[in-house]
Amino acid sequence: MWKHVPRLLATLAAAVLLAGTWTVTAPERAQALDPFTGYLMAHFTGESANGEQIYFAHSRDGLNWTDLNAGQPVLLSTVGTRGVRDPALVRSPNGDRYWIIATDLRIASGTTWEQAANQGSKSLVVWESTDLVNWSAPRLVGVANGISGAGDAWAPEAIYNPATGDYVVYWATNSARNGVTKHRIWYSRTSDFRTFTAPQVYIDRSGSAATIDTQIIEVANSVGGYRYYRTSADGVIASNGDITVEASNSILGSWTSLGNLRHLNISNAGFGNAVEGPMWMRFNGRDEWALWLDQYGTGRGYMPITSTNLGSVQNFRTASGYSLGSNRKRHGTILNLTAAEESRVLARWGSAGERVTNRHSGLVLDVQNPNTSNGAKVGQYAWNGGAWQQWKFEDAGSGYVRIRSVHSNKCLDVAGTANGAEVQQYDCHTGTNQQFTLRSTSNGYVQIVDRRSGRCLDVPGWSTANGTIIKIYDCNNGNNQQWLRAAA
Repeated sequence: MWKHVPRLLATLAAAVLLAGTWTVTAPERAQALDPFTGYLMAHFTGESANGEQIYFAHSRDGLNWTDLNAGQPVLLSTVGTRGVRDPALVRSPNGDRYWIIATDLRIASGTTWEQAANQGSKSLVVWESTDLVNWSAPRLVGVANGISGAGDAWAPEAIYNPATGDYVVYWATNSARNGVTKHRIWYSRTSDFRTFTAPQVYIDRSGSAATIDTQIIEVANSVGGYRYYRTSADGVIASNGDITVEASNSILGSWTSLGNLRHLNISNAGFGNAVEGPMWMRFNGRDEWALWLDQYGTGRGYMPITSTNLGSVQNFRTASGYSLGSNRKRHGTILNLTAAEESRVLARWGSAGERVTNRHSGLVLDVQNPNTSNGAKVGQYAWNGGAWQQWKFEDAGSGYVRIRSVHSNKCLDVAGTANGAEVQQYDCHTGTNQQFTLRSTSNGYVQIVDRRSGRCLDVPGWSTANGTIIKIYDCNNGNNQQWLRAAA
């Protein structure tokens, strides 16, 4: 959740460590109702004037992210400290209600970490919604008020517990217990995120070792041998600090230690390769998971490690080929989205694309019979403002661009190299048949040249009819090979 203070404050570790917990709530039950198609990340960005608020980012593959709402906050806290960190995005088992719970803290106001840990807010900030886009006003819930000597309530998370039919809400509080002051993980139960049971200790390591950043994920079919997995940052700033992994078949039962991530040169010791703020995520449609870790030691931001068997820490591997968008991503959650949820979120906060108009016909590039399938043909059609007629031009490197459909998030793709090869949409990849140069002609028009074949996007036969499929042909000076980009 926070960038660690220098080592000279190591003795104050319990006072300056911000705990985090993360959970995916009942994803398999929601998935049974409607398959997932995308991902939503809720996060904050840092200690700037508006950094400690709620931000959203979207992904279709779980690795490459686009900031929503033009990179601006989607929700602002008007209660407590008027700042929030570590948002947890929670879905009900039936997918008909959502909550965001977050730390009530604003470092940007001048609060020090020692003050935040020892005289901080003991409340969480809560929003709720029935559709992910229309949210209630924020409210405060004092979950740590019943903890003797509590100094804070940081990084709340929640998971639905089928054994009890309600939610386990858990967070970190710095307090004295058995003669030791440090951060421990506490929990409470709720059915409505308004009324909570008395807090109880959830994780308390031996001695003076603080535990922070505990995160739980439920795994369908108990892949790896367990139903639930959690990671924690143990012994933070100490020389033996580690990101540890545990497993259980009961949220409130006993947990089995599976080990740490040191085989990946990942720990929570010192500042070199240290990480914090883990975020669990399951890849849609397959038994593979990502654990996102904030590389605070180097300031490089989040990195994913992946696994197909959470029951073995040796199965984790570092991943490549990911991007996080423009905003810095700080501790939050990732929620798998159904098609309906994704459509609502993108309609409210997605960035508008561009329409691409043919100079000869006056019609625009259009995904035919608007759908999100691989291989769907791209043709021309009269402009109607649909997302399937909107495109985003992305830098593909070396002067080339990738052209992505706003509707499907798939890329413009050329099916062959010969004259007459059709243009379609397909999952985005790094192939040269999805890379184009924009060759200027006149009056703002360009030719769109396929990198692999060297041929141009062309309206065959100089057609002016709706539904004509776009193909590639040898480039010429015809107006049927010239296109104008304009804001949608």
